[in-house]
Amino acid sequence: MRSTTSRSVPALLVSLFVLVTAALFAAPATSLAAKTPRKAQPSGEQSACPNRALPPAPVDTSEEPKPGQTRPEPLPQPKDPVGGARMGECGIIQASGTPEPPTVTAASWVLSDLDSGAVLAAKDPHARERPASLIKVLLSIVVIRELRQDMVVVGTAEDANQEGTRVGLGAGGQYTVHQLLFALVMHSGNDAAHALARSLGGVPVALEKMNALAKELGALDTRAATPSGLDGPGMTTSAYDLSLIFSAAMKHKEFAEAAATRQIDFPGFANKPGFKVNNDNSLLGRYPGFLGGKTGFTDDARHTYLGAAKQGDRRLAVVLLRGERVNSLPLGDQGAKLLDYGFALARQGSRPVGELVERAPEAQPKGDASGNQSAALAPPLGNNVAAPDPGDSSRSAFGNVGLPLVGLAGVAVLISFALWWRRRRARAARGAAAELTG
Repeated sequence: MRSTTSRSVPALLVSLFVLVTAALFAAPATSLAAKTPRKAQPSGEQSACPNRALPPAPVDTSEEPKPGQTRPEPLPQPKDPVGGARMGECGIIQASGTPEPPTVTAASWVLSDLDSGAVLAAKDPHARERPASLIKVLLSIVVIRELRQDMVVVGTAEDANQEGTRVGLGAGGQYTVHQLLFALVMHSGNDAAHALARSLGGVPVALEKMNALAKELGALDTRAATPSGLDGPGMTTSAYDLSLIFSAAMKHKEFAEAAATRQIDFPGFANKPGFKVNNDNSLLGRYPGFLGGKTGFTDDARHTYLGAAKQGDRRLAVVLLRGERVNSLPLGDQGAKLLDYGFALARQGSRPVGELVERAPEAQPKGDASGNQSAALAPPLGNNVAAPDPGDSSRSAFGNVGLPLVGLAGVAVLISFALWWRRRRARAARGAAAELTG
């Protein structure tokens, strides 16, 4: 019996050493993997998505830099998709158990809730595309923030000669910022965009303000190259970003009123009398509960569209980029099909697939020195947005393999201690017996 016990203790100690060594090798590997920052370039399915860094190649020379200027570098890609992990996917993104969305021609689109920020469904939301006139929504916010609505702007020949859609400004004409803002949103006037950009300090200053605002909002795929949306070097955005920007704009009563207005009186200039300006959004007054929106088109951007509607207590918005007319169906009518789909999902209580952030990710609190993040400062989730997937945050630093090994090692320690204690008591008993017989 003594020899058996003597042999079993060293054997268990050897086993203990092996288990602890294996656990230690497993633990650091898992812990290191958890602490190593992810690369800036997304991996897996996200990295395989087309146009992750740049929009498709242009079809003309509109994006060529002017002589003496260099082509802007692509905007950096965040290490994690803004709005949640699924926002990094390409293709159709929908909640499990929901019906397939209607077929539209847009290369990317986002369907979201204006109030909660929930993303109900999407297609390649962070693909980088061109906004065309949808970028005027970003300019509108800057104008509302920085210029008085009653400020008078005098038109110039440069305003009047802007390329593309014009509302009809003339040199010497006097217009309030309020009138120019409505012409910008309702009729997509590139002349109004130029006049407003001048009023902000000039086109370069206006672009700086627009791009600073995009970053502030968390629209990290967006860079405005022109205030009107005409194609220019480095122009880029995404359906997700424009959903953020549109949501922010609709919080301003001036923009929401302009988007919902069908017609205004606009002043003339010189000997030209005043005239009517009509809203070019065909869904206004035709789609139930339509709140307004914006259309856009350039040769490189193709057709773009955003719009919102309210039905019951839900306000939903849709953004479509790089679409085409099919059977004479405008992109706005395709957007209406997605809005129908979104309201059906809302009635079913469908789970969101992402969220519209309220601040740029790098501007969000990182926590104090102890590693604790203030709940009061953390960006709120929308009322209908599920909490983010915790991923591996609940796992032990030892990982899925190391932890069981450590547990086995602990059991071995207990067994070894029990055998040692038993051996010690046996020795003590033998010693006592020897004294009695001595």
